[in-house]
Amino acid sequence: MGRRLDALVVHTVPNVHKAVRWNSPFYGIEGQGWFLGMHVFTRYIKVTFFRGTSLRPVPPGGTAKEARWVDIHESDLDEAQMATWVRQAAALPGWGAL
Repeated sequence: MGRRLDALVVHTVPNVHKAVRWNSPFYGIEGQGWFLGMHVFTRYIKVTFFRGTSLRPVPPGGTAKEARWVDIHESDLDEAQMATWVRQAAALPGWGAL
């Protein structure tokens, strides 16, 4: 599932930069900052959009100020919706500096 999500992000945002921070993959745009991070758990992957409250529709998880996330289990990846969120997130100013 992690490889599928990584391929989806790279395909959707060809100029994406990747890094590992706090043992988790992060994705960002140079000069804009990080827009997405993932954390792998035993049974699911949490995909966090750092400016998630600006996405439409807003991802379902989260109580943070701006961040929202979605928990992806092996059989429930909606690739079209995820690509839409990734595209929107990459167009927003990100978190931190690359």
